[in-house]
Formats: sequence, structure tokens, C-alpha cells
Amino acid sequence: MNKDEIINNCQKLLVAYKNGQLGQTKMPEESHPGFSNNETEERLAYFTLPMALNYQRDSYKLWQAALATYNDEATKKVFSLSEAAAMNPADLRECLTKYKLALQPNRHIEIWQKIAKTIFQKWGTLKNLFQDINYDFLKLRDIIQKEHRQGFPYLSGPKIFNYWSFVIGTYGQAPLASRDFIEIAPDTHITKCSVLLGVISEDEARKLSKSQISQRWRELLDGSGIAPIDLHPPLWFWSRNGFIFKLNC
Repeated sequence: MNKDEIINNCQKLLVAYKNGQLGQTKMPEESHPGFSNNETEERLAYFTLPMALNYQRDSYKLWQAALATYNDEATKKVFSLSEAAAMNPADLRECLTKYKLALQPNRHIEIWQKIAKTIFQKWGTLKNLFQDINYDFLKLRDIIQKEHRQGFPYLSGPKIFNYWSFVIGTYGQAPLASRDFIEIAPDTHITKCSVLLGVISEDEARKLSKSQISQRWRELLDGSGIAPIDLHPPLWFWSRNGFIFKLNC
């Protein structure tokens, strides 16, 4: 297929997603508390810290565990950056493992506390961090992936960082500027769709890095009016639900 045909199919998938034709399309991140308008910091922390533990695990179970942890007054404190940064590791471990939000009793606790400390010590709050960069995605990328990369374990990786940026904008309600620069996050489902749509070949799916696949998508969508990250949900569900929506691929 040529570029125009692929873009046309992408547009069809966006419409199918909007119309409910792709099957079950409830995102894992929709398991969240009903935050009020004045709970900006709580909302930002909720959609940030668990993302750093989302590696090779069921995303739905992760966010269900996050919600259970948040709703329990005994464990909710882990979502406070100041409290998480100062907690005894044993106490933090007890809170994060109670509902299996943390699956690795040492590494996951270290990741959670490291990120909490980095944000708290440098900006005080996530809201301050976003305000400091005027909610600019490109500045956020420099901070997380370059300037303070060591302070954001796993969250700074290209795949999870770009998807977190999508989540923090969509569910965290952070109005990110330069949003069109957020890259598509090629997990297993996105990669399968990339092959099926003709963006990459099966051989390239095995050989190309995730960053290279993302770049292929960016080049393809240039000038199309489609932001790469906006394709993530429809592609993800298209594959996850067994490609029940048919295209002329």
C-alpha cells in the first residue's frame, strides 16, 4: 500500500474507534478516582507514579491495583510526593504491595520513591513542574529524558515516556503544548498493526527498534493532520480485540 492508502485506513480506524466498532475500548487508565477540579496535584500524581511500574504486566490489573491503593486511607499516602519521598522503604513496600500495585518488592519500591524524591526535591509538586515548563511537551521531554533522566527510572524510557505523556494529557488533564510531537508507543499490539497496515514489514518488525518504528509512523503521518499518539488507542484495541474490524489491507 502507498502512503495515501495507509493514511486512509488510519482515518477509518479513528472513526471506528469513535463509533465503538473495534470491540471493547475501555482504556486501562479509566480505572481512576473521581477527582474534583481542585485536586490537580492528586490527579497528576495518580497518573504518573504507577506508569513507572507498567513494564511487562497487565495494564488493566496495574490500574485496578492503583485505584484500590488510592481508595484505601491506609495506603493512599503513597500518591503524595512528599510522603512517598520520606517514607521508610519497608513502610512504602507494605503499602505498594498490599493490592499488588508493586510486584517487585525491591525494584518497584525504589522506582516509586526515586521519582517521588526527584519531583519533590526539584519542583515540590508535579503541578509546579508543568507550570515551570509552561506545559510544553518538548521541554518536558528534555527534563525527563535528558536533564534529569536518572531521576525518572523507567518513566524516562521512550516507550513509556511517550505513552505517559498521552495519559497525563488525556486523563491527568495536563494541557500539553507541542502535543503533536508525542510519538506513538510501539508495544506488541502497535507493532502488529504497523505490519498489517504496511507501515513496516514483518522483517522490520523483528529488526527495528521501538524508536525507529515510531519514526516511521511520524514520517508517514507528516502532513496528514493526524497526531501519531492519537492512533495509539484505536490501533491498540484493533489488535487486542483480534482485528474484528475489517480493512482492505
